[in-house]
Amino acid sequence: MENNIRAKRQTRSRFPDGFRILKGAREYVTYPEDASLRVWYSETPWQYESHYHSAVEIIMPIRGEVNYTVSEFSYMVQADEVLIIPPNWEHSLSMGEGSARYLLLFEPDSIFNLRDMQQIDGILKIPIYVSGDSEAQGTIRALLMQVVNCYEKREFLWNSLCYSMLTQMYAKLGQLNNLPESPRVNQSVGHTDPEMIDSARQYVDQHYMMDISLDDVSAFVGFTKCYFSRVFKRQIGMGFSDYLRQKRVNMASELLIHSGQSINKIAANVGFGSVATFNRVFREVKNCTPTEYRRIYGTCDR
Repeated sequence: MENNIRAKRQTRSRFPDGFRILKGAREYVTYPEDASLRVWYSETPWQYESHYHSAVEIIMPIRGEVNYTVSEFSYMVQADEVLIIPPNWEHSLSMGEGSARYLLLFEPDSIFNLRDMQQIDGILKIPIYVSGDSEAQGTIRALLMQVVNCYEKREFLWNSLCYSMLTQMYAKLGQLNNLPESPRVNQSVGHTDPEMIDSARQYVDQHYMMDISLDDVSAFVGFTKCYFSRVFKRQIGMGFSDYLRQKRVNMASELLIHSGQSINKIAANVGFGSVATFNRVFREVKNCTPTEYRRIYGTCDR
C-alpha cells in the first residue's frame, strides 16, 4: 500500500519540491501555497549536511534505512520505524542505494499550543524514535500514511485534515508509556502547579500585546514571583520572559505572513515597545529579520 501512494501532484506551489533556503546551518522550510506542511518522497541516494529549522521533521522509510545524527545521538531508521525530530534540533541524514522514504515537515505551533498538549510537554521537545517492536509503531505509521495520502490527494482543506492526523499521532504518543521522557516530566510538583501554569498561559494569550511582566502574571495566579518563576521554568522548559517573547514573535510571524501591516504596526500590536527591540528579538528567535521573514513566507500580496 505504501509503495502505491506516491502520485503526481497537480497543484500550485510557491516553491518546487526539493527547493531549500539556507542561511548557514539554518533552513527556512518552504511549503505549498496556503499550507504549513510538506511531504517529500525519495528513492534516490542522498545526503543532507547538518542543519536545523523551526519545523518538526518526521522520517518514515518504506524500504531500506535512513541514517540520522541528531545532536549527539545516532539513529539507523528502518523501513518499519519512525523518527520524529522536534524544532531547532540540529541534525544530518543520509540514505543509500536501494532505500526509499517519506519525509514530512510541518510547523507545530497549532498542535503544541493545544492546552492539554502541555501535559506531554516533555516528549514534544525531544526526538522520538518509534522502533519496529514499539507498541506505537503500527498506529503511528498508519496515521502518517494517512497524512501522506491526504497530502497527495490535495482535497479541500487538506492541510487541516493532515494536522488533525498529526494531532492524533501526538495524542497517541502521549498516552503510551514506552517512550522516552525528558527529566522535567518525571519531576514531582504540587497538585496546584499545573493549574497555575495553565492560568498563566491563558493570561499571556489574552494580554501578550500589553506591557505585562512576571510580577503581573504571578500576582494574577496568586503565587509569589520566585515560586511562580521556578515552577514555570520547570514545567514549560523556559523562563517566563523567554516564553512571553516567543509568544509575541510567533504572533508577529502570523501577521507578517498573512497581513499587509507595516513592521512598526506589527511590533506595536504584539507588545513590543519599539521597532528596534522587535527587530532584535525577532532575529534572536527566528534567525532573520521581520522583513526577511516576510519576504520568504509572506502571502498577502501574492
